[in-house]
Amino acid sequence: MSGNGSHPRHALDPMIHTPVRLSIMAALAAADKVEFRFLRDTIEVSDSLLSKHMLTLEESGYVRVEKAFVGKKPGTWYFLTPTGREAFQAYVATLEKIMKGTPDA
Repeated sequence: MSGNGSHPRHALDPMIHTPVRLSIMAALAAADKVEFRFLRDTIEVSDSLLSKHMLTLEESGYVRVEKAFVGKKPGTWYFLTPTGREAFQAYVATLEKIMKGTPDA
């Protein structure tokens, strides 16, 4: 091991790198916005776990929340910010480098 930090894994964003947050980011990247219950059911987590990770992503500037009523029922939708979308694209590109064995340039 060289220990110089040139392996692409060093570029993986720790904000995205947890399994739940990676799942959230991937789901949000595939849509304009995603409703809370749909996201929860899609990535198979509890309300509280999803809320915790969404708050972390929101505080990082990667995700924005939109709350509104649909009829008389409140709803919560999430979407990636431009910063979040860029971070996710960079994360995926880094994973691709790792999978291909491509060093950072």
